[in-house]
Amino acid sequence: MDAPRTIACLLYPHVMSLDLTGPLQVFASANDERQRQGLPAAYRLLVLGQQTGAMPTSAGFQLVAEQAWSATNPTHIDTLLIPGGQGDKAQCKNPELLTWLRSAAPQIRRVGSVCSGALILAAAGLLDGRRATTHWADIDCLRQEHPQVEISGDCLHTYDPQDPAGNGHIFTSAGVTAGIDLALALVEADLGRPLALAVAKRLVLFLRRPGGQAQFSALLTPEPSRVPRLASLLEWIPLHLHEDLSLAALARQANMTPRTLSRTFNQELGMGPGRYVEIVRLQVARSLLQNAQASISTVARLSGFNHPENLRRTFHKHLGISPQEYAERFA
Repeated sequence: MDAPRTIACLLYPHVMSLDLTGPLQVFASANDERQRQGLPAAYRLLVLGQQTGAMPTSAGFQLVAEQAWSATNPTHIDTLLIPGGQGDKAQCKNPELLTWLRSAAPQIRRVGSVCSGALILAAAGLLDGRRATTHWADIDCLRQEHPQVEISGDCLHTYDPQDPAGNGHIFTSAGVTAGIDLALALVEADLGRPLALAVAKRLVLFLRRPGGQAQFSALLTPEPSRVPRLASLLEWIPLHLHEDLSLAALARQANMTPRTLSRTFNQELGMGPGRYVEIVRLQVARSLLQNAQASISTVARLSGFNHPENLRRTFHKHLGISPQEYAERFA
């Protein structure tokens, strides 16, 4: 029988409690499911701090670090998770922690972050040249402070055990509950989909939101003060989704050259015009399906995809499921 794999999670003052307890509960529930099947526990859970003892979370109550990370042999850790929280900025400037992370990461099979914990990994230089995400509210900070990181701002997590680029070794996840999605993906990779499904059902979770699913679904135009050069166009786009929204058409509406418009979109929104239009159309389609307001063919027409097949391809690209599956699960 293989020894249980150690899943370690970092604890620091003013951490977001759910970033830590949510993923750990998934692994604990995996142990419970195995015990129900007469199998030994697969995981040993460990909370690491700069020192042992209780620390305040951002919620006000305390959690306890069982062991100091400086006294922990990295080779004994299978998976290390770095949570986010109000205290993340202090940890980004903690030289002892950053030095330990840099030396420990090559010796640990998997190193991941939850929410703004990505900022800590980035501060340690572990995300340089890698694809990464974080909570949508911290995307700009990650992009500005760590330009060498490849930002994936519209996904739940970047874990991919089959990815030759290394996203099975070092990976990130988006805000709070995305850490639970990440933990389910790790359990599935370790113990198989049936066990992960049993955990999700026990915890009354949706198994499993694909890592590439958008993390923020509200259809909101950015504040005009944030995108002054695009404000009018961004207000106009949702009202004309059924029309030609090609780059040339958008440039005419904005009184810009196509090249200038593309550059402005990338500077102010971090994406090109075509991608922005696709996301807006997708969010409108999701809203219509969630509210069961129309058939899939009608949703495709109203959201500007024109044909159900175009809608299906876009849903699979961004959400990993079909429009029909989405409607069945969320309507």
